Amino acid sequence: MSELPDLILLLVLLAIIGAWLKLSRGREQAVQEARQQCRQHGLQLLDESVGLRSLRLRRLHGRVALERCYTFEVSIDGDDREPGRLWMIERSLTGLSLPTIQSHLPDLMAEHMTPPPADNVIPLRPHLRKDSRLH
Repeated sequence: MSELPDLILLLVLLAIIGAWLKLSRGREQAVQEARQQCRQHGLQLLDESVGLRSLRLRRLHGRVALERCYTFEVSIDGDDREPGRLWMIERSLTGLSLPTIQSHLPDLMAEHMTPPPADNVIPLRPHLRKDSRLH
């Protein structure tokens, strides 16, 4: 009689170990993908800091799959830390969020742009009343 609870406990333990190994393998794939995306976009991946943030079920091509969200930190110029995220289903990248590079353009690029107006007032057309048009 005590063999059945022991067998159930063993199966639960094996399932936990299997899930942990699968998530570890998924994290390694996420680190590789984050490295590749950072290299492609000219960013530095900081501290190999890719970590699992969330899991969710998502319908993809008519089937339900487990999507993993990983967060990491990147640097644009070596002096900053910006958040990044990537979403993966199995081995494929399904989403990517990186900091905007345009907000960190060097000052040289700003010289070629039109300067912003000196004030923040937007001139409006004068509003004409109906009775003033008749005169």
